[in-house]
Amino acid sequence: MANITFEQLLEAGAHFGHLKRKWNPNMAPYIFMEKNGIHIIDLHKTIVKLEEAGNAMKNIARSGRKILFVATKKQAKEIVAEKIKEIGMPYVTERWFGGMLTNFPTIRKAVKKISVFDRMEKDGTLDHMAKRERLQISRQRAKLEKNLGSIVDMTRLPAALFVVDIQKEKNAVAEARRLGIPVFAIVDTNSNPNLVDFAIPANDDAAKSISLIIDYLVDMIKEGLSERKLETDKEEEPEEKTSKAKLRKRKSQIVDEEELIEDIKSEISEEDFNEDSIDQEEEDDEEFASESDEDDEE
Repeated sequence: MANITFEQLLEAGAHFGHLKRKWNPNMAPYIFMEKNGIHIIDLHKTIVKLEEAGNAMKNIARSGRKILFVATKKQAKEIVAEKIKEIGMPYVTERWFGGMLTNFPTIRKAVKKISVFDRMEKDGTLDHMAKRERLQISRQRAKLEKNLGSIVDMTRLPAALFVVDIQKEKNAVAEARRLGIPVFAIVDTNSNPNLVDFAIPANDDAAKSISLIIDYLVDMIKEGLSERKLETDKEEEPEEKTSKAKLRKRKSQIVDEEELIEDIKSEISEEDFNEDSIDQEEEDDEEFASESDEDDEE
């Protein structure tokens, strides 16, 4: 079982809070003392809250549901992307799009375009398009991959949200609260712990502190996933029933992808293509110019 000690948190600097003048009074129960104008977090309470959050996350993972991790601040984004990718949970590290939870169907439709673009490339659909259209699609796919590629496998609303800094990710927290989705968060002395369901009082600015806490939670989630795997191995469905379910699911995906392809084609044909808006770089201008010369020769 995953374990975390007082010494590990102390060494990682998880006890350092913000300046006294920036504190939030609601954090008073988690503050041990003030030193040199800086609040010191009570790490004994941090351990209690961290274990409570870890057990809750373990149960969610064991039930087969997803936990969405949100960390767009510089210190946390690489740590979260690297560690959360290992356990197959969705995460957001670039930017939080408004409505990512409250308007999930629209976001999901945008995410599906990534697989549609890949399918168009494999079946040769892109080969029959003009160079300008291929360039437009490739750039649109790259943009979607950067911002939404990490939530491709999130086919429905997550069972919980984990946030590194609730001040910075206030929009994500507000959407989760509106939908009744439990929120786990690392809460520093300048934040309000009452805004989240599972507050982990700790330094949310130090990379070592963030990494240590994420490592512990990842280990707890791994335990939950392992227990789920053992349970599902014992209660496997008949092969025929499983195959039919997979076939129905695949047919539904194909229909959705075909509809999206038609939408993409219609968008491209109706859009007034502007060379300057696509790219101002000299290389792309030369590509467009060479294409025009080829059309004239034909």
